[in-house]
Amino acid sequence: MNILIADKLSPVTIKALEDLGGRVTMNPELTADVLPSVMGDHEILIVRSTKVTAKTIEAAPSLSLIIRAGAGVNTIDLGTASAKGIHVANCPGKNTDAVAELAIGLLIAADRRIADATADLRAGAWKKKEYGKARGLKGRTLGIIGLGNIGRAVAQRAKGLEMNVIAWSLGFTPEMAKELGIGFCESAEAVAEQADAVTIHVAAVAETEHLCNERFFAKMKDGAIFINTSRGEVVDTKALKAAILGKGLRVGLDVFENEPAATAHEFNDQELAQRVTGTPHIGASTDQASEAIADGVVDIVKSYKMTGKPINAVNIREKTSAVISLVVRHHNRVGVLAGVLDALREDGINIEEMENTIFEGGKTASCTLLLDDEPTDETMKKIKSSDHIIQVMLKK
Repeated sequence: MNILIADKLSPVTIKALEDLGGRVTMNPELTADVLPSVMGDHEILIVRSTKVTAKTIEAAPSLSLIIRAGAGVNTIDLGTASAKGIHVANCPGKNTDAVAELAIGLLIAADRRIADATADLRAGAWKKKEYGKARGLKGRTLGIIGLGNIGRAVAQRAKGLEMNVIAWSLGFTPEMAKELGIGFCESAEAVAEQADAVTIHVAAVAETEHLCNERFFAKMKDGAIFINTSRGEVVDTKALKAAILGKGLRVGLDVFENEPAATAHEFNDQELAQRVTGTPHIGASTDQASEAIADGVVDIVKSYKMTGKPINAVNIREKTSAVISLVVRHHNRVGVLAGVLDALREDGINIEEMENTIFEGGKTASCTLLLDDEPTDETMKKIKSSDHIIQVMLKK
C-alpha cells in the first residue's frame, strides 16, 4: 500500500501504518494546488485540513481510499470520489472533547472579553472598570444548534457551569431532550430567540449553508453571545458583522467563511477579527484529539486492508436499488461463482451487492447477490445445472 499523508500525523501513526505493510510518505506542506502533481501511484490519501479537489482525484489512477483525519468531509470532493469508485472515510467523535473544550473556552472569553483585556494589558493599559462589565454564565441559558457528539459534550460542560441548556437539531425530539435533561426547541431560530448564548455544532452541507443569517441574528437578544466552532460556511459573515454592530453581540469564532488554508500565514478579514474573540481553526488541535484521530486512521487502514471495506465510509449508498436477492449455496471450488455471474450477465441482470460466506472447514459457502431484476427460469436452470451448486433460492 502506497500511502500519502498530506498533513501532520504522529510518528507513532506512521510506524503503525508501516507495520501494516504501508509505504508511507508524509508531507505536511502540501496544498490543494500542489497535491495533484504528487499523487502518482499512491493508493491511500490521508488529509486533515488539505482540500482534496476533483483535480487531485482525477490525477490519481491508483487511489482507492481517502481518509479525513477528523470528522467533517466538506473539504473532499465526494461526488468525484464516488464517481471513481473511491472510498472516503472519516474519524467521527475523535475530536469531540477538544472542540467542546474550545467552545466553552470561547464562551467564557467572549463573556469576559479576555482577548480585548489581554491586548490592552500588553499595550500598557489598565482598564479594570471597562472589563469589569460581564454578566457571567451561571444561571444563563445556552442554546446549542446541532446535538451530535460535540453538541452533547458542550451541553455536559455547560451544565458544569450551572447554565440552563436548550437545543435544536435534526431528528431531535422532546423525548430525547427530556432524557438528556435539556430544553427542546422546534427550530434554530427558536434557540436564537430564547438563549443568552448560542453555540453552533452542525456539519457543513447544503442545508446548513448560512443557517445563521440575517433573520437568525435578528432573533438573538441584544448583547447575547454567539460561538461557532463548526464550519465557517454555516454563518453569513455579512449578517454577523451587522449583528455585532447593531445588537452588541459578543462573538467567539474558531472558523470563518473562506478561511485561509492550514499552510497560509495571513488572515485578511481584519474588520471581523477586530470585533471577535478568535482562533485560527484549532478546535481539534490538542494532543489528546490528535492521538485519538491517529488511532482512528490506523483502524480505517487496517479494516480496508483486511476486508476491502474501510470502517466509517461516508460515500456508500445507504439504500440499494436491488429488487430481489439470489442466495446460492455451493461447494467452495474455483469457477463456481464465475458460472453464476456469467449466467446473470447473459440475462442482462446487474449485481448491486454481493457477499460470499465460507462455512467452517472451507468446503462449502453461501453467496448472497442483490439483483436489479429477477432472473428468468432459463437462467435459474443454468445456475442450478452445475454439480457444485447445492441450492439456489430467490427472495423477493
